Amino acid sequence: MEASDDAAPAANGGQELPEDPVDRVRTVIERVVETMGVDGRVEVEENEEEIRVYVHGDDVGLLIGKHGTTIDALQHLAIRMAYADQTGDRKAVVVDAAGYRERREAALKRAADQAVADALRYGRAVELEPMGAYERRTVHTYLRDRTEVQTHSEGDEPDRRLVVTPVQGGEQA
Repeated sequence: MEASDDAAPAANGGQELPEDPVDRVRTVIERVVETMGVDGRVEVEENEEEIRVYVHGDDVGLLIGKHGTTIDALQHLAIRMAYADQTGDRKAVVVDAAGYRERREAALKRAADQAVADALRYGRAVELEPMGAYERRTVHTYLRDRTEVQTHSEGDEPDRRLVVTPVQGGEQA
């Protein structure tokens, strides 16, 4: 039966994925970009800590989606596919389009700084807007060396929020 022979490759875009995680991520993102009809060019950089994918083009906003939901989903897919059949060390995978991640990180840092200021000014916990795991991790990391506040996450996805709480005496409890 020919149809069943074609089923496995078709589920994989009709082609096998490369074994190298960097090549695998590039292939997956290129296929998604093409399938979505986005006129974009995929560039991949790798360093000691991460594999970072940039999609450049005029209409890449479709890849970002409302409030970054599409690019977050694409990043999750890329992470899962990068190491799908491999064990051992894994690097972070970050997918960006049109500089969205950099702009969003700057906005998150501004919100985090404001939350710290408010928490200290009013002496109470301050909740940030709901955000995905990647963004919460960005804020936790950004604030981790601040001894006058501590952070934790509350709630359930998709409404999980990061909370900034003042610490008595500037020491973490």
